[in-house]
Amino acid sequence: MAALRWLTPRRRSATARSVLAGEASAEAARKSAEAAEPPQDSGSGTAEPEFPVHGDDRAAAFFDLDNTVMQGAAIFHFGRGLYKRKFFETRDLARFAWQQAWFRLAGFEDPEHMQDARDSALSIVKGHRVSELETIGEEIYDEYMAERIWPGTRALAQAHLDAGQKVWLVTAAPVEIAQVIARRLGLTGALGTVAESIGGVYTGKLVGEPLHGPAKAEAVRALAAAEALDLSRCAAYSDSHNDIPMLSLVGHPYAINPDSKLRKHARELEWRLRDYRTGRKAAKVGIPAAAGVGAVAGGTAAAIALHRRRR
Repeated sequence: MAALRWLTPRRRSATARSVLAGEASAEAARKSAEAAEPPQDSGSGTAEPEFPVHGDDRAAAFFDLDNTVMQGAAIFHFGRGLYKRKFFETRDLARFAWQQAWFRLAGFEDPEHMQDARDSALSIVKGHRVSELETIGEEIYDEYMAERIWPGTRALAQAHLDAGQKVWLVTAAPVEIAQVIARRLGLTGALGTVAESIGGVYTGKLVGEPLHGPAKAEAVRALAAAEALDLSRCAAYSDSHNDIPMLSLVGHPYAINPDSKLRKHARELEWRLRDYRTGRKAAKVGIPAAAGVGAVAGGTAAAIALHRRRR
């Protein structure tokens, strides 16, 4: 913590939470990947000839999830599945929908909305078993997510796998659902929001904070250190300007289906752009990754943002 002494107490606290969230997510991702079988090579990937570099085991790729790999927000679809299974009531959904609408109109997150959504969401799953949410996550993927994967982004991820590199999802969504999606796509693993559980039961507390913005960059940095990766040889992909900290870490940043702020930033820095949406409805369609826990599902599903923390 010595490196944080120059910050004000408030900034120091926020930075410390981002570091904690990033380190917890990186640890969860590595444990999950170690337990999984190696991804199978489908041979369906395409990429520019010079990149990724085949056989470069010090390189990896990091993909944002919402509107980058999948159309829409994972936590929204997860929230639909939880609502269908009676995890919360209509009045909760209405409040979360209002918070999301406010965010989209204002263009930035309201701290009070975020805190309220976070607390409400965590209360929904408090006392539920981790295994229960993991099983539900598998079902919800089949019901709402499988048909919403962007083929173009999927091909980019496969190109890295074909080159012998690891590929990680990096998302503010619950780590359990992120790991389901990564496994179904044959990726290495996932970094997601981590919440505490004791004895396999959720306590209603997050470990650090949602994996959003700077916390994503911290997670990637922690994972890269643990995996002995050279970030200058790694790639990162995202649709949101909120992920500029993560994109700026790597030597090969890509703006995928970018919002207006990221598109402008990417052009200024000559980052590569890919847009798989039809027409130019880019900036106004879909739920921004920045919505995080404040999205319709952010309130409802981010609670399950959750990874067991053994004690």
